[in-house]
Amino acid sequence: MEKLEIVSERHFDASAEALFAAFADPECLARWWGPHDFANRITQFDFVPGGEWLITMTSIEGTDFHNRWTFQAIEAPKRILALHHEPMHVFTLEMTFEPVETGTRLVWRMQFDDTPENREIEHFIAAANQQNFDRLEAELGL
Repeated sequence: MEKLEIVSERHFDASAEALFAAFADPECLARWWGPHDFANRITQFDFVPGGEWLITMTSIEGTDFHNRWTFQAIEAPKRILALHHEPMHVFTLEMTFEPVETGTRLVWRMQFDDTPENREIEHFIAAANQQNFDRLEAELGL
C-alpha cells in the first residue's frame, strides 16, 4: 500500500542533547507533548527499543485520548523511531535531531497508510505538530 508522509520540522536554538532529553524524560514530555490546550498523563514510559509508552491526552473539553506507542529504535541524541498503533490511526513517527551551526533541526517524519481517512486528517496533523513544537520551545524557555 502507498504511504502518506507528513513531514514537520523546526530549527531550535538548543542542542540535540537538550531536545532529545526533553523527550526522554517522561515528566518533561508530559508538559509539552501534543497540540495547544491538551494535558497529558503518562502511565508507562519504557524508553528502550521494544518498550511501550502509554499516554492519555486530555483536551480542554475534558475528552481523553488514550495512546499507545512502541519504541522501535533509539539512537541518543540523533533519532527516535516509534510505532503508534492505538487508538485510531496506525503510523510510524521518526524524530531526527540534526545539529546545525546555530542549534538543532528537529524533523518529524510520520508515515500512514494512504487512505481517505488519513488524507482527511493530514492538515490537522501538520498544524498539531507545529503546536507541539511551540510547546517544546516554551518548555525549554526558547
